Formats: sequence, C-alpha cells, structure tokens
Amino acid sequence: MAEFKLVSNFRPRGDQPKAIKKLVEGFLSERRCQTLLGVTGSGKTFTMANVIQALEKPTLVMSHNKTLAAQLYSEFKEFFPHNAVRYFVSYYDYYQPEAYIPQRDIYIEKEATVNPELDRLRLAATSALMSRRDVIIVSSVSCIYGLGSPEEYQEMYIPLRKGGEIERNKFLRKLVNIQYERNDLGLERGAFRVRGDVVEVYPAYEEWGYRIEFFGDEVDRLSVIDPTTGEVLSREQVLDIYPAKHFVMPEGKIDGVVASIEKELVAWLEVLRSRGKHLEAQRLEARTRYDMEMLVETGYCHGIENYSRHISGRAPGEPPYTLIDYLPEDFFCIVDESHVTVPQIGGMYNGDQARKKTLVEYGFRLPSALDNRPLKFEEWEGKTHQLLYVSATPGPYELERCEGEVVEQIIRPTGLLDPIIHVRPAGTQVKDLMEQIRQRAEKGERVLVTTLTKRLAEDLSEYIQEEGLKGMYIHSELNAFERVEILRDLRLGRFDVVVGVNLLREGLDLPEVSLVAIMDADKEGFLRSETSLIQTIGRTARNVNAEVILYADQVTSSMQRAMDETLRRRKLQMEYNKKHGVTPRTIKKEIRKGIEEEVAAKRYAREIVAETEEEYVTMEYINDLKEEMRAAAARLDFEKAAALRDKLHALTTGAGKQGTGNR
Repeated sequence: MAEFKLVSNFRPRGDQPKAIKKLVEGFLSERRCQTLLGVTGSGKTFTMANVIQALEKPTLVMSHNKTLAAQLYSEFKEFFPHNAVRYFVSYYDYYQPEAYIPQRDIYIEKEATVNPELDRLRLAATSALMSRRDVIIVSSVSCIYGLGSPEEYQEMYIPLRKGGEIERNKFLRKLVNIQYERNDLGLERGAFRVRGDVVEVYPAYEEWGYRIEFFGDEVDRLSVIDPTTGEVLSREQVLDIYPAKHFVMPEGKIDGVVASIEKELVAWLEVLRSRGKHLEAQRLEARTRYDMEMLVETGYCHGIENYSRHISGRAPGEPPYTLIDYLPEDFFCIVDESHVTVPQIGGMYNGDQARKKTLVEYGFRLPSALDNRPLKFEEWEGKTHQLLYVSATPGPYELERCEGEVVEQIIRPTGLLDPIIHVRPAGTQVKDLMEQIRQRAEKGERVLVTTLTKRLAEDLSEYIQEEGLKGMYIHSELNAFERVEILRDLRLGRFDVVVGVNLLREGLDLPEVSLVAIMDADKEGFLRSETSLIQTIGRTARNVNAEVILYADQVTSSMQRAMDETLRRRKLQMEYNKKHGVTPRTIKKEIRKGIEEEVAAKRYAREIVAETEEEYVTMEYINDLKEEMRAAAARLDFEKAAALRDKLHALTTGAGKQGTGNR
C-alpha cells in the first residue's frame, strides 16, 4: 500500500463528505469506473485528493491541456507535500512534427525545441515510479505516447551504496550506457565529470547532483551536492542513478536491434523498387543506414523513437510502451474534465497515423515507424484498472461506462447557488441587454455575453461602446496574451462587459460577473448544446447575485434540459443552505500575480510585432532569447514561452536580419 498524507486547512464540506464516502466505497468494492459530477466551485480537486488518500494507490491524473495540468499539479503538490507529486507533459516548447506534402513535394523536417525543465520533470516522474508507490502523476495526453521499455529502464539504473564495490572505470561506462555525457569543464544536467577518484553526476531528473568518492574499487562516500557551488547538502548511504533518457538499450542488445532494422529495410526496399519507387528507396536506404551507424557507435540516434518496435522487440501492431506501463497494474486513474479529455484520447491515434503513412509511402520512414504512436482508445482503456471521470457535464461515454450512476457534488462549500435563469425574446435582445449591463455597471458588477459568430461579437461590443458603456470582445483571433489582458481588465473594472463566442475555452471563474447573457440561445448547434449551455451558465456561479438570460424566440430541447438541470441543482442547494443555516457569499478572489506576468508577456509580444525588418540581431541575442524562453517554460509560463518561441522563429527565418553588430 502507498501511504498518502493529505495536508490542508480545509475540511470536507457541502457535498464533499458524501461524494468522498461514496466514491471510496465504490472503488474499495472493486467498481472499475465511477463518475463525479461536480458543479463549478464545488471543490472537485479537494474531493479527488481525499479519494487518493483513502485508496492508497499510485495515481495518474489526466488533463486535456498543459495549463490545466499545471494548475492541478500545483494544487496536488500543496495537498501532498510529503509524497511524490510529479508532472508529465510534452517536453517541447516548440514542436513541428516530421511530415511530407506530396502534392507540393515538400518535406518538413522535424523541428523541436526541448524544454530541459519539462524533460527533467518527465524523467522525475518515471524515476519516482521505479522507486516508490506514493506517487501522483499529473499528465496531459502525453501519457499515451510512446516511451522506452520500463523493464530496460529499470534494469539499467545504477544502484550505489556506501562501502559497495564497483570499479571506477566500469561505473563510468555504465553512465555512458544510460546516456550520460562526460563533461569535465562544468556539471550540467544529464552529464558527469571526473576528478581523480571523485565522480560527480547531475541526474537528468533531479535538481541537485551526486558526488561519488572512490577508494580503490570501493565506494568510500556518497553525497548530495549543489551542482552550481559544489556544496555538500547531505551524506547518503544509498543512491540510485536512473537513465538520462527514456529510450535506452543494454550494450549487448544494439547488434540485435540493428539486425532487425536491417531485415525490415531490405524487405521494404524490395517492395518500393517493385512499385517503381526508386527515388524513395534510395532516400530511405541512405537515411536508415545513417541511423543504424549512429546506433552502433553511440547507442542513440535522432528519431530513435521511430525504431521503438525493434528496440522493444514488439510484434507489428502491438501497443507501444507508454507512461502507463511504468505504473503498477493496480494504479488509480482520474480523468479530469472528462467530457473534453475522453474524446481527445480517442482522436490522437488517427491524426498520428495519417501523417506517418505518407512518410512511409514516400520513403522517409520504415513501416515500423507506424508503431511509434499513441495508444488507441481501446488500448488505453484496457491498460487502466480503476477510473474516476470528473466533469460538471459528463459525456455519454462516461455515463455509459458507469451505467448511468453518477456521484454528484452539487452543494458548494461556500453556499453559493446556481444562477437564476430568464428567457427573453430575441427580437429585442440588444435593447434589453443594454439596460441589463447598465444596471450591473451601476452596482460595480460585470457581465459576460456570448454570441454565435466573431463578427457579431465585434459589432455588439462596438455598439456597447457607442452607448457609453465599457465593452470589449474576445475570441480566437486574439492571441492568448490579449485575451488574458482583457479578462484582467474586466475584473479590474476597466470594462463592464466582455462579449465572446465560446467563453468555455477561457476557463473563466470570475467572481465579479453577476450576469451571463446568451444571445440567440435557440439556435441549435455546438455552441448552444446542453453541455455548452450548462458550462456557460457555470461562468457566473461565483457571485451571490448570479443570473443568466437566454435570449430566444422558442425554448429548444437543449435549453430546456440545461434549465431543468440548473433548477434541480439550485433547489438542492437552497434546501441544504436552509437546513444548515448557510448564508451564500460571493467569493473574494485576488487578481493573482501570475495574470500580471502573462500581461507582461502580452506586452512583450506587442513589441515583437512592432519591430522593423531593418533591425539587426546577433547570435548572442538569439541565445539570450532561447534562455529566456526556457526560463519562462520552466516557470510553467507557457504563454510567454510561446511568444518568445515565435520571436525566435521570426528572427531565424528572415523576419529579422542577422548580423554581427550589437543590437
């Protein structure tokens, strides 16, 4: 059993105690799937944490994007400071996958910028899983993409103990075999240096280094050190060093892997030539033989993941090894925002295969590259033991898997109610909306408005301004920084109202918003489906004066179901508050520094746009930008990192002129 210790000043309140009890009992009685329907602001993450503590199992928490995963990671780190909470997402700051466009005969080389900190966090996740059970991994769908074999990863770690015997040179060879590089000039992550009988290693997954002192063939002393200053932080009896990369091979296995690649290459070259594709055959042979030489010489090559089937010895079509294979069989899986994450899991495989089939057909990759892929949905499902789906609006798949039985978390710890909903005629919607905005503005409250198109959002916000109100539109053509700044200005009162098309994607939890107005609510479609309406209604669930107006000439079935569900929740909340003497209060939520940092990144992006083509840059300047980009991504400030990435791309592809002078 894994012992998890939840640390919090909060106690379960509202519906949380009941939800925690029911979920824990269900999983302890070997239920495979359960669904938590938790309304906005009901404390779903705290409920998840309590379930994890009770089940005492290694846990994988899946989210549908990096940013939400980062938020969950921070929350779980606070809840479980004494346990191994790890973060596993794509380690790319920038990623352009390898592709070929046959219609234009354009080959696009794989182009990627690896974020060292995200790479460290990924390796920290797998090394933690190898050494302990009290582990929580918060991951994006990156966890269903291929990794190296967990068995070989485990076999190739180097255990060290004080007083143990190992020849120094043999130890150095082992480090090289697990992809550590020797660098006697400076100690960098994923490298080691040698000074006589002292070897210093900077594990690829740690924030500190190891010092191993030898006396002959005996390990005389083990220390944890600051990799920058060399200061000894602690003395240890035992240290384990795990590989610096996920794709590693035992030294004696390389010949067999290369022979397997050679066999496939010869067979596929024959197929290509029989089809008259001699150019493709020549291209494939040159590329593949170069990779084979690199494998023989160094045990590694760029794009090694495309040979993962040969490395792991899998049969064609077998699922790849993924992060899930590093978890023990009895692990617990939580799928957050399941109504979005589940379809995303299902869609990864098809997109990946479509791109790679073209690469294979035109001689850029062997057919085995198709097995370097994400898991198919049914494969992911087959690898999971117990699942908790979490959403305010569970999808049909989750409901079917749980046979329609849902654990509800309707009562908020704050006592806040779901909003009152009004239906008003669409014919006079603009005139009525203006009056509603004025009323809220006089009380210092804010309004969100959703329209069906970007053009309508822009036109309506312009009309609002002409009426003397402070309004702004927000939609996908604005970059992330502009959207963040607009939302911050709404909270600060610089705007009375923000008009958008799909406000769901912004993750809006704004306590100042007391009214959500949905224009043309009776126009059936994705933006006016039951799920979308309920999610949009939830955007005003943090204000005690919350109201929603649906402007429509008829009540559609989606509208009716959304209103019925909201009314059902509201009645339950009112009954609970009356019974327990709870008085609802608007949430007081500070405008966090993180938002200000994002706004600063936005201003940085504006400076990028303002630059002229006559400006010259140096390589030193470009390297400085790269360092700044990596630092931003290390702070999980992905928006600023993206802006810097775009600037680098512009400077290195001709938007700026590269010279030797100083900027």
